[in-house]
Amino acid sequence: MRYTNSAVKLWALVDCNSFYCNCERLFRPDLRDQPVVVLSNNDGCLIALTPEAKALGFSMGEVFFQVAHKLRQRKIAVFSSNYTLYADISQRVMGTLETVAPNVDQYSIDEAFVPFDAVLAAQPDAVGWEMHDRVTKWVGMPVRVGIGPTRTLAKLANHWAKKKTRVYRLAPGTPEFENVLEDRPVGDIWGIGRRQAKKLLLHGVRNARQLRDMNPDRALRLLT
Repeated sequence: MRYTNSAVKLWALVDCNSFYCNCERLFRPDLRDQPVVVLSNNDGCLIALTPEAKALGFSMGEVFFQVAHKLRQRKIAVFSSNYTLYADISQRVMGTLETVAPNVDQYSIDEAFVPFDAVLAAQPDAVGWEMHDRVTKWVGMPVRVGIGPTRTLAKLANHWAKKKTRVYRLAPGTPEFENVLEDRPVGDIWGIGRRQAKKLLLHGVRNARQLRDMNPDRALRLLT
C-alpha cells in the first residue's frame, strides 16, 4: 500500500461489464451485442451472462443441461470457463488503470478500488473518464466507474453508473445524492449481509438514506 487513508480524498470503483463473457468476445468480435453465457467448471451451470442473454430470460446459476436446448434455440453463444484467459485480461485491466492512477487496489478479478489523492480528486470526472477510455481502448474491455467519498459510496455510484452513464460521481449534499440513497435498498449496500438486512427491515430501515440517518447507538445495537 503506497498511500495513507488521510491522503485519500475520493474513491473510484472500476468494474468490468459481464467480465467473463466480454473476455470471450475479445476473440469473437462477431458476438458484440449478441447474447453470450459462460459455464462453470465441468460445464455445470451458468456463471456469467451478458445483458442480452438475461433479457431472453436466462439467469445465473441455472443448470446447463436443463437449459441447453433453449440456449441452442435462441442461438446463444456458450463458452466453457477459461480462467487462464480471464486472469490474463484482468492483469491487463489493472495494469492499464495504473497508467492513470499510481495506486490500484484490486478487489476481485473484475473490480478495483482506486484512491484519489488531492491531485486526482481535483478533476475526478475527467480521471474517471480517462480510466474508462483507456481500458476500453487498450484492452477492449467495457467498464463502468463509480466515484464517491468512501468505498461504500463509490460502490453505490458504480451501481448508478450501470443504470445511467458509464462514469458517475456521487456528490454529497446534492438533491441527486439523496435520491440515489433513497433508491438503494438497504440489503444491496456493500457490507450489509442478509441477516443484517432482515433486522433493519424489521425496524423500518429500507434504504441507504434511512440507514445513514439512523441513530448511531441504535445502529450499533442492531448491527456491529
